[in-house]
Amino acid sequence: MQPAEAIPETHWCVAALYRFARLDAWQEYREPLLALCRDQGICGTLLVAREGINGTIAGSAAGIARVIDHLRALPDCADLDVKYSTAGEKPFQRMKVRLKREIVTMGEPDIDPRAVVGTYVEPQDWNALISDPDTILIDTRNDYEVAIGTFEGAIDPETESFRDFPAWFRAERERLLGTGRQPKVAMFCTGGIRCEKSTAFLKQEGVEDVFHLKGGILRYLETMPQADSMWRGECFVFDRRVSVGHGLVEGSHVQCMACGHPVSSEGQQSPDYEAGVSCPDCNAGRTDAERAALRMRHRHYLQSELCSGAGPRRGE
Repeated sequence: MQPAEAIPETHWCVAALYRFARLDAWQEYREPLLALCRDQGICGTLLVAREGINGTIAGSAAGIARVIDHLRALPDCADLDVKYSTAGEKPFQRMKVRLKREIVTMGEPDIDPRAVVGTYVEPQDWNALISDPDTILIDTRNDYEVAIGTFEGAIDPETESFRDFPAWFRAERERLLGTGRQPKVAMFCTGGIRCEKSTAFLKQEGVEDVFHLKGGILRYLETMPQADSMWRGECFVFDRRVSVGHGLVEGSHVQCMACGHPVSSEGQQSPDYEAGVSCPDCNAGRTDAERAALRMRHRHYLQSELCSGAGPRRGE
């Protein structure tokens, strides 16, 4: 994992982080944390709940280090999981700290990854696990994320949100696991938080041999040589970079500002793509009135971005 101090001063330091921890005073953490982030010139989003903290933030290496130190001083957060990368442009427009019921929404109130969770698998051991014919591999991310990249042989649940995962698994369990000797189940997500919670869910559902990729796709792409990689495509990220590839270099996708889906280089050449208005995924469902309203919104967005100095996103 590249330390924040190693990020060049000419780049934005991006920190994707999470920790499942019992934060009894969680509602009291928002204002001090927001004040610190603003003082350090940090942008991004942090979610705070009784079950822990999750988010992605960006700023100078020194500013990010100050915030990470603050977070690690919270109860049971010394082992906060952090993955660092870089961005050439400001990745987020503003700083938000939100209080939530869950730091990643599954809608299963009895799930507690602090109590029971699947077996962590280091990136260097991941290829062997997912190459085992006795292992089934499940991508726990949303359908639009899976569409631009995933691991060879991974099952796509085609869910629109993580909240849909429990119902999908319960409906597909017999088909996936069969009725005899159960296979090993390996799961993965972008940074590790969704697959950590989903392995806890499967364990509660009675599945014994459950594994998940430690540090998620981001750590795999950072540490695995491309020549040895079983990853295909790019990895969607929830900031202005939109996607990253091996070595966590910025990818080729832009984000449709109308529906939020990533748009490939080929998709940007489609007649269905209009910056801020539509993409091949959503164009067919747009009325003329909706397109006119979106064009107006996009003009206001570009004006506000120019005034703020952030500059428009790539492709806008």
